[in-house]
Amino acid sequence: MEFRLIQPEEAEKFRTLRLTALQECPECFASSYDEEKTISLASFKEQLTTINSYVYGAFRNEELVGTLTLVKETKQKLKHRATIFAMYISCDYRKNGIGKKLLQEAIKKTNELQLEQVYLTVVSSNVPAKNFYYSQGFKSFGYEKRALKVDGVYYDEEHLVHFLI
Repeated sequence: MEFRLIQPEEAEKFRTLRLTALQECPECFASSYDEEKTISLASFKEQLTTINSYVYGAFRNEELVGTLTLVKETKQKLKHRATIFAMYISCDYRKNGIGKKLLQEAIKKTNELQLEQVYLTVVSSNVPAKNFYYSQGFKSFGYEKRALKVDGVYYDEEHLVHFLI
């Protein structure tokens, strides 16, 4: 298994995995499948080259099986922090430490950037994901009721932070 930044020429793989994630777990992401299926491949390539954004991939041979996006804040008063978005591991590859390794890659980058805090949001009903993040040092600091509405059903979200120093 190889863990690294996804390259622009791998945008099609990134797009395919992202759309799979949105179909498989619509309540886990703010974006919807219907919204993102219309986004061009060029836009996905652009996501992979955006300054202060780091899109990591887990590759088994040439197959992309997991992703995580780390976005560094750019405003002067927030430059000490970053946020993790869109973490997803293909169903067939879960419970193999891939998520942990992707998260470690992101945390390594935060250390290189001399950041102090990393934030993320998780659907409160996703107990396995919450337990994973807690085991990696994240702490809950907020709860947002009815944060997402998917097909008429509301989902609450929990806001987590990992203090690096």
